[in-house]
Amino acid sequence: MEPITRVVYRTWNNGEVCALFPDIDETRGYCGSYAHVGQHGSADYSHVVGMTKPATKEQYQPLHNELTSIGYKLKEVKRR
Repeated sequence: MEPITRVVYRTWNNGEVCALFPDIDETRGYCGSYAHVGQHGSADYSHVVGMTKPATKEQYQPLHNELTSIGYKLKEVKRR
């Protein structure tokens, strides 16, 4: 069975949506992240949450579809 990855979707002021993976440790204090532009990377979870708003389902659905198409099995959560 494929592992399920917890994801937190956030939206920036410019409307771009990012996915934070709080259980994927990248480097000290950073978690995994994903966005349409730039794709995989590391993010400071607290900083991103402080600079963004929760994404609505309508906002994050395209990113969610992209992530599932590349193999992620996701469970949306509101916070880590």
